Amino acid sequence: MNDQLSANAENFTWLISNFVGEVHGVEHAIVVSSDGLLLTSSRDFPEENAEQLAAIASGLHSLAVGGANLFAKGTCEQLIVRMQGGHLFVMSISDGSCLAVLSSPAADMKIVAYQMTRLVENVGHALTPQLRSELREVIGN
Repeated sequence: MNDQLSANAENFTWLISNFVGEVHGVEHAIVVSSDGLLLTSSRDFPEENAEQLAAIASGLHSLAVGGANLFAKGTCEQLIVRMQGGHLFVMSISDGSCLAVLSSPAADMKIVAYQMTRLVENVGHALTPQLRSELREVIGN
């Protein structure tokens, strides 16, 4: 882990990487701030790819939230993009931030979605403004 991180930030980043290691078929995961900045990514995900995924996830999340509001469908809970080579899941965390997950085509979409929901419910409260700020500073360096 990064020596610059507080214990809370280190635990948060560990949980994201651990999620990837424990959920069958999940290849990478990132957390994106409400302004589209990468906050953390799973181990072994190249930073350049993580930042590109952050931009994509942020844009998709923003469109989905805007569409849900426009048509009075309530909050946007999850967005799933099915691709020939796998899936992209985007789930709201809090204050406009989101969790984005890339999975293989062999992943069970129901299990991935369920495990993402559990992760967000269990750690969403930890993504405080202070933690977001700390993670942004470390990623920016």
